[in-house]
Amino acid sequence: MQIDNALILKLEQLARLELSEQERKAVQGSLNDILKMVEQLNTLDTTGVEPLIYLSETENHWREDVVQFQVAKKAALSNAPLANEDYFKVPKVIDL
Repeated sequence: MQIDNALILKLEQLARLELSEQERKAVQGSLNDILKMVEQLNTLDTTGVEPLIYLSETENHWREDVVQFQVAKKAALSNAPLANEDYFKVPKVIDL
C-alpha cells in the first residue's frame, strides 16, 4: 500500500486538520516510512511463536468485593442540596 495525496487529503478532512502543502508531504513521508516498517515485520517467520498477552507473568490477587459502610437512602438524600424522595436532582448537562 502506498500513501498518496488523495489519502492524505481524506485523512486531513476526517481529522478536521488544515495542513499546508509542505506539511502534507511530511505526513505522507512519515506514513510511508511506517508502512515500510510494518512490511518488514510481516517478512519475519513467526511460526511457533506464542502471542504475547501480558508483558509479565505477575498475576493480580483481587480482594473479595464486600459492601461496607452503607448509608441509608434517606440519610444520603438529606445531605443533598436538591433531591426528591428517591433521587438526587442535578442540573441538566446535555442539551439535545
